[in-house]
Amino acid sequence: MGREANCICEWGVETARVKALLEPPELILRRDIRRRLLFSELRQVRVEGAALRFKFEGDVVALTLGATTAEKWAKAILTPPPSLAMKLDILPRSTIRTIGKIDDDALLEAVNEARTVARGKADLIVARVNTHAELKSAFKRAGESVKDGVAIWIAYRKGPGHAISESDVRSAGLATGIVDVKVASVSAQLTTLKFVKRKNPKPK
Repeated sequence: MGREANCICEWGVETARVKALLEPPELILRRDIRRRLLFSELRQVRVEGAALRFKFEGDVVALTLGATTAEKWAKAILTPPPSLAMKLDILPRSTIRTIGKIDDDALLEAVNEARTVARGKADLIVARVNTHAELKSAFKRAGESVKDGVAIWIAYRKGPGHAISESDVRSAGLATGIVDVKVASVSAQLTTLKFVKRKNPKPK
């Protein structure tokens, strides 16, 4: 979730009331000044008193947020976002099993952070699916590993108009007795859901 604040914005020689929203990787200004600013485009980000100050395309900008909020926002802007591998809990020492064709560059790069195996014991499973049949097959192929405590990420196309939706993926996982615990966006095309074994399985 992002953060928001109603505050005074000084933009060059202009002063106006704005609603500022911190929605990584963007700082969004609404009301009297309307701008969408990528964190990567902000320069000289710093806190001075109660104001968050920075430069954008040569203009000096100050948001009067209060000292505590300004410090938090500055830290959020200056802290590099986690890599996709980190979001997917992939570590260099991890052993990953993949199911399906990894056809997305961002997902492939993340998977390549670890050692992959075709079958056998793995620390994590990443499945790329497009259809209900592929989804069902992925959960079936990963079944024994998941029962042993291995997590599985299901990667599928995001947005409407595709063969499977988030609801389909979640329902298919729940039907096998596992539960989704985390979501992570992969790219403009793909998103993922992470499933793990239930800690306290429901009695049959």
